[in-house]
Amino acid sequence: MERENVLVSGADLARQRDFEEKIKTMFAARQAHPVACVDTFGCQQNVADGQKLMGMLEACGFTFTEDPKEADLVILNTCAVREHAEQRVFGNLGILTHTKRENPEQVVALCGCMAQEERVAKRVKESYRHVDLVFGPHALWKFPELLWQVYDSRRRVFAVDDEHGTIAEGIPVVREKGVKAWVSIMYGCNNFCSYCIVPYVRGRERSRDPEAVLAEVRELVAAGYKDITLLGQNVNSYGNDLEIGYDFADLLAEIDRIPGEYWIRFMSSHPKDATKKLFDTMARCGHVARQLHLPFQSGNDRVLREMNRRYTRSQYLELVNYAKEKMPGLVLTSDVIIGFPGETEAEAMDTVSLVEEVGFDALFTFIYSPRPGTKAAAMPDPATRAEKQKWFDKLLEVQNRMSAALHAAYIGRTVRVLVDGESDDPDYPLSSRTEGNRLVRLKGDKALIGQFAQVRVTASNTWALYAEAV
Repeated sequence: MERENVLVSGADLARQRDFEEKIKTMFAARQAHPVACVDTFGCQQNVADGQKLMGMLEACGFTFTEDPKEADLVILNTCAVREHAEQRVFGNLGILTHTKRENPEQVVALCGCMAQEERVAKRVKESYRHVDLVFGPHALWKFPELLWQVYDSRRRVFAVDDEHGTIAEGIPVVREKGVKAWVSIMYGCNNFCSYCIVPYVRGRERSRDPEAVLAEVRELVAAGYKDITLLGQNVNSYGNDLEIGYDFADLLAEIDRIPGEYWIRFMSSHPKDATKKLFDTMARCGHVARQLHLPFQSGNDRVLREMNRRYTRSQYLELVNYAKEKMPGLVLTSDVIIGFPGETEAEAMDTVSLVEEVGFDALFTFIYSPRPGTKAAAMPDPATRAEKQKWFDKLLEVQNRMSAALHAAYIGRTVRVLVDGESDDPDYPLSSRTEGNRLVRLKGDKALIGQFAQVRVTASNTWALYAEAV
């Protein structure tokens, strides 16, 4: 892709601001105060997209609610990675027939990765007639124009053309109150893992200009955000399309020079593009958290080849051992798929043995979910669901035991945390996170919320630490 074809022009972006003003003027003329409900499913990238949608809606004059019954506009911002998330979305779409019956003027929109799939858009068009607007990630930047078309024409609008994708700078954002913020540094994916639909719905990799990323992080630090996560489908390939000899490690090093009290994290990170330079840079940077989420997916080389992951078990182990050597105390997490098509019990146990060898702090574990349109969905899959569940249960047993032991080792230690809010535990009313992103339920004064604090760990379980403010 030619770089100049990736960036949305200033004139096109200004046009969207004009549509925001049109919508705002329309509601003002009606003396109406429009309310929107934005319901986001899936990954942090979707969360960041949802915040942009809310930014554009705010510019259109909307306020927000979490109750669809109260909303003049309901947006389902969807995820296509797993079947369960898709089923939830269709279930929610069905429920919205009732809210629209009570409020016929309500506009219902479906966006995100699911919306970009041709089969989903077709199903919505034919079977969910109450949905007024459907648009994929590529069209997010022109959401005000699409929404205006719905209001102006009073017809259904579908914007799901197959495109490579773009970068649009300067879209307004409504961020969650608190200390955490998300910054997308790139979009799309070139990897085509055989089980994953993301490259088909989010397009090819395209990196934001480093100066745009740096400016956004500076603004966040100045605004008081203290836990900032850099996002991309594969952050390790950041910069490849810029052709300026600038990579993700260079970006981290520059961000680290921004003064302030904050942590920088990133996800997701692909092992095939993780480098020793990246880990060396992380070790040198004072603001970069000693936390690494490095998905390995399978511990068996044959399965990795079928997944099109383009690394081996031994290469993965070499990477994590180097990272641990450079950053003692590194908190290491990963993603794992059990029951990939054709996987045997012995191959699944190779995954379990890798988990035991590495000693992960936590895992995000999944039983394989076929995604229509991917290569894996057409592969023979003789193992039964019951067999896969047995392998999955073994994986959980091993990881939960390790997580509990790692957490127990913290008891009696004093650690630094960022207190990020209130918890639902009356005995430990505060929620906080360590540099390694471990959840710490905390006894202490609410005045600590939004601050870094030293805490003494008094108890633990598999999923959390419990502590008192020092």
